[in-house]
Amino acid sequence: MSEKVKIDQDECIGCEACVEICPSVFSFDDDEGKAYVNEAADSNEDCVDEAIASCPAECIHKE
Repeated sequence: MSEKVKIDQDECIGCEACVEICPSVFSFDDDEGKAYVNEAADSNEDCVDEAIASCPAECIHKE
């Protein structure tokens, strides 16, 4: 069973680091000013762990 990637929207500061590092998994909502996980995102992509590690708000998690 694959893990799901989640972003804690309350913690997200909208820096877009995850979007720049891993655009296949993360996108940015201009209206909300926050990142979100794409519907068909593959949590096993190599860039996911890099995005998690680079998040300054530490709000991205795998479940």
